[in-house]
Amino acid sequence: MNDSITGRIELTLPSTLATVDRMEQESERFAMEHGFSEDDAANIAMAAREAAVNAVMHGNSYSSAKQVRVHLQSDDTALTINIQDEGTGFNAALLPDPLLPENILRSSGRGIFLMRALMDEVNFRQLNPGTELTMIKHRTAGTEAK
Repeated sequence: MNDSITGRIELTLPSTLATVDRMEQESERFAMEHGFSEDDAANIAMAAREAAVNAVMHGNSYSSAKQVRVHLQSDDTALTINIQDEGTGFNAALLPDPLLPENILRSSGRGIFLMRALMDEVNFRQLNPGTELTMIKHRTAGTEAK
């Protein structure tokens, strides 16, 4: 494989719940168009939805003055989703473990856990301002780039 880029989408979206739905739909469609199975595409879409919720709600606090920037990219080896918010940032290492007994019944706090379970790589980087999240789903046999 030569790591050639087979597809790319760049979006700048408002900090609204409609962005969450659009992110889920765009990422699922993009994954399907670029050779991922229905199951993988659904998992990618779910991870993207969780990432969009975090960017809109926790990062940008629904501020109409702040935007969410999204980059979807597919190449011969993987599908990459990059999401940037304009919030104050956070330290992912300080998040409580959602599997601990005291956190099991909490109504939130599982999004990053879910992203890590569904994607092969999940990385955070602090921006000034904001947070950048990069998620990668590697191709396996039968998921050739289209």
